[in-house]
Amino acid sequence: MKKTIILSFLLVIYSICNMHGQRKLGAGAKREKTTRISLDGKVDTLNTTGSKKVILSGKTKWTDYKIISHNRDTTYIDTTLSIKKDYLFNYLRTDNFEKLAFHNQGQTFNNLGYSYDNILRLPDFGFTAKQVSYLEVDDIKYFNVPTPTTEIMYRTGLQQGQVVDAIFTLNFSRRLNVSLSYKGLRSLGAYRNALVSNGNFRGTFRYQSKNNQYEIRGHLASQDFYHQENGGLTASSLDNFINDDPNYEQRSRLDVNLNDAFSQFDATRVYLEHSYTLLRKKDTLTDKDFSNLKVGHILTSENKSYGFNQTTITTAIFGNQNATDASNTNAESRLTNNELNLEFNSKYVLGQFKAKVNLTNYTYGYDTILNKNSNINTLKLESAAVSFGADWNARIKNFNLNADASITPGTGRLSGNYLKGTAVYEKDSLFAIKGSVVISSKSPNFNTLLHQSSYDDYNWQHNFSNVNTRDLGFLLSSKWLNGSVHFTNIDNYTYFNQDSKPQQFENQITYLKLKVNREFKFWKFALDNTIMYQNVSNGSSVFRVPELVTRNTIYYADHWFKKDAMFVNIGVTFKYFSEYNANAYNPLLAEFRLQDEETIGFPTFDVFFNAKVRRTRLYLKVDNVTSGFTKKNYFSAPTYPYRDFTVRFGLVWNWFI
Repeated sequence: MKKTIILSFLLVIYSICNMHGQRKLGAGAKREKTTRISLDGKVDTLNTTGSKKVILSGKTKWTDYKIISHNRDTTYIDTTLSIKKDYLFNYLRTDNFEKLAFHNQGQTFNNLGYSYDNILRLPDFGFTAKQVSYLEVDDIKYFNVPTPTTEIMYRTGLQQGQVVDAIFTLNFSRRLNVSLSYKGLRSLGAYRNALVSNGNFRGTFRYQSKNNQYEIRGHLASQDFYHQENGGLTASSLDNFINDDPNYEQRSRLDVNLNDAFSQFDATRVYLEHSYTLLRKKDTLTDKDFSNLKVGHILTSENKSYGFNQTTITTAIFGNQNATDASNTNAESRLTNNELNLEFNSKYVLGQFKAKVNLTNYTYGYDTILNKNSNINTLKLESAAVSFGADWNARIKNFNLNADASITPGTGRLSGNYLKGTAVYEKDSLFAIKGSVVISSKSPNFNTLLHQSSYDDYNWQHNFSNVNTRDLGFLLSSKWLNGSVHFTNIDNYTYFNQDSKPQQFENQITYLKLKVNREFKFWKFALDNTIMYQNVSNGSSVFRVPELVTRNTIYYADHWFKKDAMFVNIGVTFKYFSEYNANAYNPLLAEFRLQDEETIGFPTFDVFFNAKVRRTRLYLKVDNVTSGFTKKNYFSAPTYPYRDFTVRFGLVWNWFI
């Protein structure tokens, strides 16, 4: 089925492409929004490359190779090398400062911190541990390039395996862009039954008619995640690991709790967004187009499936089993959302105003009863709802103002409300200050409401209240200091207790997160520091985070060889988080649960040698270099050791044809 969908997408793209010829990007192309200072920790190439006027060939410049986010913010393809790039060089290709990785890349992460400034409007499928590397709608990038462009990311795996992320994009005309991307991972892991095999396919396109009267963009995403689940080390193996028994330096000799279990998470999504300008006039004073009326439509169709499979029954871990003869034991969901909107863009409303209506249908559940002792009387949760909302975006001198609000009336599982407002003050390229507020009310994830399993203790049906979240944030971005502070309150916080049962907290969660970043430079050396302080003044019994997380990198940066042929970054990164009762991982649920038996908190040292030769960045990293002579107290979760001394190699290579 997935191959058929992908083939259909490619045929549609091919038929569109035959209608257009390749031409250079010109001044007539629509200009997207450009973010000058990054406020979310991502590299903004406009400020870091310093190559705004560098010519690649002919009239082609670096700034012509654009990456356009879902929110239409624009950055450029960046071939520079910096310490930020080192933080981004991982399987997720994001900064994992607030995450604690499991030993094998592609596996899940434990949380060192939480962010609530970008909450999804609708309740999710659940099984969140398997969605860490899942690409949401907001994660998909679109492109606008004058010549065909390719980027290849390669990184070695643990023991056997590797990860490759390949992107190819080109403009068939000034107005039509197509991209194809695939990220594939296969890594054996150091411990038994820890194989990871993931795949993320993305195909995108963007088209604008002459005068930009009609615009359309969309993507297809097909993603699959196969993980062998070993359940962590057995009690005797834990003793051998902690006591550093020399007979078990080869980690595959340690016994694990599960030897034949695996999980499979699959998802496909089709996204289509298009708009047509009905009326337009021009402001004669500023010579700027004002779209007086634009009508638009957005379609999102998404399917997800999760299943845990096991040949041998392990009652000591999961309890008694009473399976039926059901052939399909997967939890499945289907979401279809249609948005209709009217957009008014005028100086009289100080910017852009959009009114929108969303028609949503959601189905989650199972095909049949999976357990003979189950008392579940509902196989599927089905819901349909109508939402009403509006967006407002404006720029007043140095201020950018944005608001996004929606309400879903009714009593169904999709009912709730959402409000997000941001105000950004930007002073040239010196600094930017951002204030944000998020207010959300929505159902907990669906797997907390309904779950089935052949094991007796993993069958439930609940009618939980909506989770109400309020987040107030402030962020400073400057060349002197970067910092952020977030105050978060959560009512009806939903979690998995020590028995792996979903439960709602009766009181309010009060959570404070303060993060500061500062880099000091002297001659060819630099010290980059990031410190995060967290405090849970109410609800710490169920909401667990370390009080302090720090990352400090000291490195050397210089050009080597004649004509500065190579630029290098050589250094060491120290990371530490204070001890806390980290959540335990439950492989059957693909969720983290509370536990009070073990505390986790340890330092790591990673040594790196990074180099840039023309448009190729080379990365050599040694993870956890002190593990050979320090205490064996490093764990990603109880019974799951963090990785030992590991050497990784990789590269990122760009072609501009």
